[in-house]
Amino acid sequence: MATPAADRVVLDTNVLLAATDEGRREHTDAVEAINGWPAAGLVLYTNGQILREYFAVATRLVDRNGLGMARRDAVANVRALRARLNLLAEDVKVSDRLLQLLDGVDCAGEQVHDANIVATMLVHGVDTLVTINVEDFARFEGHVRVVDLCP
Repeated sequence: MATPAADRVVLDTNVLLAATDEGRREHTDAVEAINGWPAAGLVLYTNGQILREYFAVATRLVDRNGLGMARRDAVANVRALRARLNLLAEDVKVSDRLLQLLDGVDCAGEQVHDANIVATMLVHGVDTLVTINVEDFARFEGHVRVVDLCP
């Protein structure tokens, strides 16, 4: 996959999970994003929400759509991801921006987690999200650019 036409991107949770899980069809592209894109000048970001989601899915049982990873291994993976990705702070500005988004964008339930990612991006001026589930973020396309890892 070619690098996105941006200089700063947030990698969604599913990209991080695909990089970890060799059985996923997107694995090679996800590994290339994490390992190769920075060499091409792309700055990669994450936030606490994405890392928490990663940990939750990584340690969830396989029969419950998780990776079944041991807690210690998942913690080590999150630390390794933190070493490669820049962490965007979630503070009162992000909380305020999230509430503004929720006032204007039709989302509820688990979609609020996606809204939090977008609010964090907006506060920090990162306008591109790379994901495998583009449709999950379609409601936010007026606010951020959503790029499919494997178009």
